[in-house]
Amino acid sequence: MTGDTTTAIPESRSEFTTLESSRVETADRVCFTVRFLPAQRPDAPVVLILPAMAMKAKNYYPLAKALHAQGLSVATCDLRAHGEAIPKLGEHTDFGYREMIETDLPAIVTAVGERFPGAPIHLFGHSLGGQLALLFSAAEPGRIAGVTIIGTGTVFWWAFGPRRWWEALSQIQWIGLVSRVKGHWPGGALIPAPMPGGVMIDWSLHSLTSYYRPSGTSRRYNSLLAAMRLPVLVISLSEDVLGPKSNVDFLVSRMPAAQVSRWHIDENSAVANRDHFRWVQDAPAIAAGVADWITTGTAPA
Repeated sequence: MTGDTTTAIPESRSEFTTLESSRVETADRVCFTVRFLPAQRPDAPVVLILPAMAMKAKNYYPLAKALHAQGLSVATCDLRAHGEAIPKLGEHTDFGYREMIETDLPAIVTAVGERFPGAPIHLFGHSLGGQLALLFSAAEPGRIAGVTIIGTGTVFWWAFGPRRWWEALSQIQWIGLVSRVKGHWPGGALIPAPMPGGVMIDWSLHSLTSYYRPSGTSRRYNSLLAAMRLPVLVISLSEDVLGPKSNVDFLVSRMPAAQVSRWHIDENSAVANRDHFRWVQDAPAIAAGVADWITTGTAPA
């Protein structure tokens, strides 16, 4: 399932692409490039970063470097059909949440475990990546030591609050409808980048019902999430309109057995950029808080 590790550093490539890497191939022949920043201590906790919808692993390189500077090992990987993943977007067979959770993440986490044997694996998920991290961890207990999510809330329409109910219902269900008709989301309202149709259909159904019911799965993800007992650090951002605190609160209510720590980042924090995407510009401050929580169990105030 994993390929040979390479440490070659071609001068003509960007700093990110020169990182140590491993090729991972899934049972359905999707290939991923997992990149590593190993800590000095081989048993240091390792953090696997999972991107947001339509984002690439390389966008999180500042976070990866900042976590590494805190003494942690770090791994990065694109989501299926994005970034370095093969087949590329538009060349792939359509897929949804099920393939990412039940096919891709088991292979990727196995590769990380092989690279860092004996080290506890933590998942750091941004937005969609946070949903995938939680659902995978809930479904496969024992594989993950803890989960950190940022900008990750439910997209259930009711959680947005009365002022945004119509906006959430109309825009998200329109994306789902277009994805059914066209077989993909071409980009436009709310989600400007193209996306696989199956992912957006699963996403829109969750928004309508609040249940995680990916097409083709036999798992009852809401029940698994409710029973999950893992440590989870939930980071919300005061200027995040895509994942507002009300939506984050609703998601937290769906995992009552988890050991949840909360970190709400507002104007009183050391983080200047507090919207859904620009928080990466404050990666050192985010990484310091996450690393402290991983190593001590204490969330930033």
